[in-house]
Amino acid sequence: METGDFPRGKTAFVGHATHGMGEAHGYSSMDLMVISALKALDCAGLTPGDVDAVFTGHPNDYLNQMTFIQQLGINPRYMDNNRTGGSAFLVHAFAAAHLLASGAIDVALIAYGSNQRTEGGKLIQSIKPSPYVGPFRPMIPLSAYALAASRHMHEYGTTAEQQAEVAVAARKWANLNPDAFMHGQNLSIEDCLAARPISTPLRKTDCCLVTDGGAAVVIVRADRARDLADRPAYLLGAGQCVTHNEIYMMPDMTVTGAKWPGKRAFAAAGLGPSDVDVVELYDAFTINTILFLEDLGFCAKGEGGAFVSDGQIAPGGALPVNTDGGGLSCVHPGMYGLFTMVEAIT
Repeated sequence: METGDFPRGKTAFVGHATHGMGEAHGYSSMDLMVISALKALDCAGLTPGDVDAVFTGHPNDYLNQMTFIQQLGINPRYMDNNRTGGSAFLVHAFAAAHLLASGAIDVALIAYGSNQRTEGGKLIQSIKPSPYVGPFRPMIPLSAYALAASRHMHEYGTTAEQQAEVAVAARKWANLNPDAFMHGQNLSIEDCLAARPISTPLRKTDCCLVTDGGAAVVIVRADRARDLADRPAYLLGAGQCVTHNEIYMMPDMTVTGAKWPGKRAFAAAGLGPSDVDVVELYDAFTINTILFLEDLGFCAKGEGGAFVSDGQIAPGGALPVNTDGGGLSCVHPGMYGLFTMVEAIT
């Protein structure tokens, strides 16, 4: 498998932080980004003046990288606010690794923040449906994932109970995480099946939370990592892929774009799914977890429902998945991808 010459192990995460998880009354989205960034830098023993590359995300400021560096009082050599939805921060890490390995930059800071819960109480919908689907008034992205779930159920017999297993596993992990928004609130399969329908076949418990939260990570070259962290988290492999934007252009609603970059990332790392002890996935909806586990090779296509059943991805199961509670039960401030990295690093 071609790896794209990814700089295996040449970069490492040396700092990470979150702030305002759940509800952050009185804080703006930019506040949450800046505070998380300062905490992550402090974790690495660095200051804003050490940063020469900034990668950011923000729910409604498309020049947020400029506002962010202004707040930090720095003048980086490189900045980026590439938006690919919740996966943007993993794309940022991919780019940062190449830039660091090339010597173009020395310290990369990736940060995000959103106060969508306390500011408005609902998901900030930045994606507008095209004229072809707009008249049907879909709830984007919810209705898109509902279509994917429907198709997976039709083709492979995946059940509502199996999707509920994903939500219940996430809640069990959240109950082990004091920072999780749903910590201390139990959830059963029966609760999920009785939950209010939102976009058929998805119910409320199949859907991610709406919370506030900020997160940040710091990445440097491996030769410097040991001086900044007791246990650096080395980046061994990464990949990215684009297959479509809107759901009706998806070549196969049961196959996500994770399939191809996942293979490249594993190949770059010299590892395979059987070598993985813990998996952190973007679980905006329960069907995501099932699709991603299949597409990343942890089980065959169509077997994801059975794979997550009987507590197999919950605490004590065969494969721990989303160990902070995920977007379903820990935190989901509009875009969750950076929180998967923070949890994996931690």
